Amino acid sequence: MHAPEPFRRQLLDALPRLRRYARTLVHDAAGVDDLVQGTIERALSHWHQFDQRRDLLVWLLSIAHNAHHDSLRRDRRWQGLPPDELAQLQDAQAHHGPRDPGLRIDLLAAFAQLAPLHREVLLLVGVEQLSYAECAEVLQLPAGTVMSRLSRARAALRQALDGAPPARPPVPLKRVV
Repeated sequence: MHAPEPFRRQLLDALPRLRRYARTLVHDAAGVDDLVQGTIERALSHWHQFDQRRDLLVWLLSIAHNAHHDSLRRDRRWQGLPPDELAQLQDAQAHHGPRDPGLRIDLLAAFAQLAPLHREVLLLVGVEQLSYAECAEVLQLPAGTVMSRLSRARAALRQALDGAPPARPPVPLKRVV
């Protein structure tokens, strides 16, 4: 049995946001395409399990999140954005970016420096405008954890944009007697 046409139209409408989220998880075009395709295939094959009272985008992002983390568990080779890819991205943005391409390049570079868990929560809340509860559902975390990660992510992004080194925990002073 095929998914109904309205469901398939909603999937198509959600594709740009799903791709944007996939790009924060996977940093190469082929990997993004694979993740998005796998997410859509899973959604289409399990469309009957979708609760119409839920937001379809939240459901899709949850599928993508779980698929990505399953993939990470299968191969532990994942690392951050490779420097050569970041340079290519910066070059491309310099030619097609906003009025201040330097700001966009700096923001992308700072964003790439963030831990994956911070990138995810910043994208879901800040860009996709999910509520804390929806973000918590996607990431399968308590809402309080989402809020604290978001706070730490914003602080780390500010530090990266300011060019400051990452904050270190304070070193206890030794008492001299």
